[in-house]
Amino acid sequence: MREAPATRTVALVWGVALLTYMVAVFHRSSLAVAGLEASDRFGISAAQLATFTMLQLLVYAGMQIPVGLLVDRFGSRSVMLAGTVMLVVAQTAFALADTYALALLARTLVGIGDALTFICVLRLVSRWFAPLRVPFVTQVTGTLGQLGAVGAAVPMTWALGRWGWTTAYLAAAALGLVLAIATLLVVHDSPDDRNLRGPRLSLSAVGASLAASWSHPGTRLGFWMHFTTQFSSTALSLLWGYPFLVRGEGRSPHEAGLLLSLMIVAVMGSGPVLGWLIGRHPWHRSSMVLGIVWSIVAVWTVVLLWPGPAPLWMLVVLVLVAGIGGPASMIGFDLGRTSNPVERLASASGIINQAGFTASLILVVAVGVILDWQTPGGSTAYTPEAFRWAMSAQYVLWALGLAQIWRYRRKARAVIDRTQLEAGVLA
Repeated sequence: MREAPATRTVALVWGVALLTYMVAVFHRSSLAVAGLEASDRFGISAAQLATFTMLQLLVYAGMQIPVGLLVDRFGSRSVMLAGTVMLVVAQTAFALADTYALALLARTLVGIGDALTFICVLRLVSRWFAPLRVPFVTQVTGTLGQLGAVGAAVPMTWALGRWGWTTAYLAAAALGLVLAIATLLVVHDSPDDRNLRGPRLSLSAVGASLAASWSHPGTRLGFWMHFTTQFSSTALSLLWGYPFLVRGEGRSPHEAGLLLSLMIVAVMGSGPVLGWLIGRHPWHRSSMVLGIVWSIVAVWTVVLLWPGPAPLWMLVVLVLVAGIGGPASMIGFDLGRTSNPVERLASASGIINQAGFTASLILVVAVGVILDWQTPGGSTAYTPEAFRWAMSAQYVLWALGLAQIWRYRRKARAVIDRTQLEAGVLA
């Protein structure tokens, strides 16, 4: 039996990988509090503003399966390093962009760099930690990674106000240089290998591997879990939360920033709890997801039907409950992990990870289109009524996702043995 790596070594490798993921989340979320500034800087409408996030999410979602295959082939260390360098280039370009076209290109590169990060971290966790600890560490990783979004909320708001657009985004880009050096010096693909390489894959082998992953109902259940839980919090944190709270609910910029930060508090508080629960009760993972999604739907319904602006306490409840959707989406990866052999783990994770970001992409675009439809004349003075119409687009996605979760939950339970799962054999 292979000797377990030293705790200090495990912590160091995981710590660098976690910091890299945090910085990727920071870059992903850095436009969330700059939406109004971007509209003024580039002279664009809501639909054009949404295109920034749309392209970023489109690239991120579209890259998930290729990234999974790259990680299976070249290892986490090499792919994560490439993603970190890409993010540095992307944010530097965004800082210096003076036209809408150049800014779009920069955000597209942000999506590529972001896509090259998270699956690498998941693979490192599965390689460096004991199987029964993987669900908890995965949730903690996702939870702490969201501190990057905190950095993109309050500190980024301060930096934009104090330094201006160019300096703020150049400072953000500099973070990646430090992480690239740390990755080179510290990260190993596994306790036994600095650079772990998989076999070369032909097109036929790639197709067979992806088909095998997708054919398992556990992978599909994980896909629809990720699809249904994540899009509400992602759309709020990446783009529409700040405008919705300021212009849709009449809150001050300071209050809006604090509310968005509270969403991260919900992520950080609920993630470890969910990780502990799914480790103890893996058979009830889909039940947890269904309960969380219905809670998100209920709270949004109250806010959207509230006569006039919702009170502050109700908005606090909204961001807290919506924030739990982020850690809940991580449960989908645990379904993929227990439904696929280790050689398909990264590609299966890529299939699942594209789900939530595809849903988020659809919602981000839909909100922008509906806002422009409800605000004629090219104006950006969006009314609370326009935001109510726009945010109601979520119900279509919730209906689809909940129906598919219920469908594949039954199919997955038919092929997964409960006793083995709860005993950790499939972990």
